[in-house]
Amino acid sequence: MYPVTRTSPRLALRELGIQDVDAVLAIYGSPEATEHLSFEPRTREQVGDIVARSIASATAEPRSEYALAVVERDTNELIGFGRLAMDPHQQRAATFGFALRPDAWGVGYGLETVRLLLGLGFEDLGLHRVWGARSPLNEASAKTMTAAGMVEEGTIRGHIRKAGRWRDSVVHAMLEDEWRAVSR
Repeated sequence: MYPVTRTSPRLALRELGIQDVDAVLAIYGSPEATEHLSFEPRTREQVGDIVARSIASATAEPRSEYALAVVERDTNELIGFGRLAMDPHQQRAATFGFALRPDAWGVGYGLETVRLLLGLGFEDLGLHRVWGARSPLNEASAKTMTAAGMVEEGTIRGHIRKAGRWRDSVVHAMLEDEWRAVSR
């Protein structure tokens, strides 16, 4: 499916463009925004490579990754990054993740972003299961995924190596029938 365009009252998902490097850097280069993510802050060159790979993968057949800009509809400003990646180990399943600029936190954009990604997965891509993992310390993400109707399934021990230490991850998931029940 290309191009992706999906909207909520305040936000939209759209394909990334090379012009988005600096806006993505404001997220992926931020120590605050990456504190609970699986990686250290990225350099501009690294973010440029990520955006270029995302652009290239958008037109792959079959498409296995949806790395998308999260933009405010009123301003068309990129405030976040969302990703769905087909899970090769599960039928009709994908992993997902999202990150927002710190100045966009606390106003419900995280919940709107998660709902947009879940809608893409279940309604547009016909998935059966969407799951994501978060840092055990990321309570805001836990609240956001729970509010979207995702179920906390458990902990993957020693899942992520960051800053020279192993960290657990907490898994949240949703099934297609659960999405239908909450999206009515």
